Amino acid sequence: MSDANTFDALVVGSGIAGLQSALELADQGYSVAVVERDASIGGAMISLSKVFPTLDCSSCITTPKMAAVAHHPRITTLTYTDVTGVRADGDGFTVSLHERPRGIDADACIGCRLCEYACPVEVEDEFEGTFGARRAAYIPFTNAIPQTAVIDPDNCILCGRCVKACPADAVVLDQPAHDRDVRASAVVLATGWELTPLGAKAEYGGERITNVISPMQMERMLAPHGPFGRVLRPSDGKVPASVAYVQCAGSRDHTLGVPYCSRVCCMYAIKQAMLLSGALPFAALTIYYMDIRAFGKGYEEFYRSAQAMGIEFVKGKVARLTEEEDQSVTVRVERIDQAGQVEERAHDLVVLSLGLAAGEDLGRLAGLGLGDDGFADVPRPKDAPCRTSTPGLFVAGTATGPKDIVDSIVEAGAAAAEASAYLRAAGVAPAGVAAPEPARSAVAGEVSA
Repeated sequence: MSDANTFDALVVGSGIAGLQSALELADQGYSVAVVERDASIGGAMISLSKVFPTLDCSSCITTPKMAAVAHHPRITTLTYTDVTGVRADGDGFTVSLHERPRGIDADACIGCRLCEYACPVEVEDEFEGTFGARRAAYIPFTNAIPQTAVIDPDNCILCGRCVKACPADAVVLDQPAHDRDVRASAVVLATGWELTPLGAKAEYGGERITNVISPMQMERMLAPHGPFGRVLRPSDGKVPASVAYVQCAGSRDHTLGVPYCSRVCCMYAIKQAMLLSGALPFAALTIYYMDIRAFGKGYEEFYRSAQAMGIEFVKGKVARLTEEEDQSVTVRVERIDQAGQVEERAHDLVVLSLGLAAGEDLGRLAGLGLGDDGFADVPRPKDAPCRTSTPGLFVAGTATGPKDIVDSIVEAGAAAAEASAYLRAAGVAPAGVAAPEPARSAVAGEVSA
């Protein structure tokens, strides 16, 4: 790295795929910048309770990788920063960045949280699925990296209490945004995913019926450090006696513009139901499904274990959800396995198994071709699954389509290998290694991993 704005590789996104790609490139000796739009690295995985099918602690997997990236001598992390453009330019890329103002001098902040304790404003906490509350001055979550506060400009009332409370004089309420360009010889796009909207299908009452929630909201309730410390019904705080999952609530539906299967919905619903059987041992647990797609290693056994635990699987198509006077939710379902018989069942809490959509408009961001599903198009998915049509520009994780954590990590390693091969062929040597002559094929985009 010749200066603060020049890197061998730049990784966009710091979810599990971005972290893995950055670590593998940096461990080979390359200088790497990791750009993250949120105030902390870690992505969505850091907010999960456990992972399937092993039920390992999600934070126990993610936090060490976050720490390894933060402390790696060859990795620079740029959080609270948007990538506004990626342009191929000569022998590399110019990446335009927009650093949003934190309202805090990040170099001076010591992470003491005194500004947070002093702030009188409370708003819904996005990290807790809006179930918990945070202050307008806050650190995103307990194990956030960096442990640097953020002043929420939309909710700050400029009372000045955070300024008085800060022992490091780090609060800068009039801090401006900062735009700059950085250079990189290779770019890995690991921009992640977003859930399809909770209220997209009006028949299911998401965002209208209080006790119809998203899977990420359930993840936070199941997490030991979640907003309630237990699983409760949002409408009244009661422990639910019955919980239902509606599968394909955001996937395999042309009316929503999401005709594809999101792959992970069956498994995360089964995982959550198994965790609920421990958290709510007397609750009735039901999963309404059209097909169970248990495609990975150990996934079919995981599904069979859930059946053996007494979780009820009802094969049918849910037509609508209705809120009753006691705030229970009635599920109207057409049974596929019983010649189209229509049933109505009441549940205290219903989780919509929403699908995965692309986390960024990669066509706008990097000028990539997109598939009909909105994810990045990969010209050679069989032998070069991470290589785009632009030499030196690679994709990893759910930037190319829905996939689980295991596949995201494997693909992140493949993207790092592809990027490393490209850099070597282009004459970019890792630290301590003499630079080879640039290979002609690097320019043509024919470098093999």
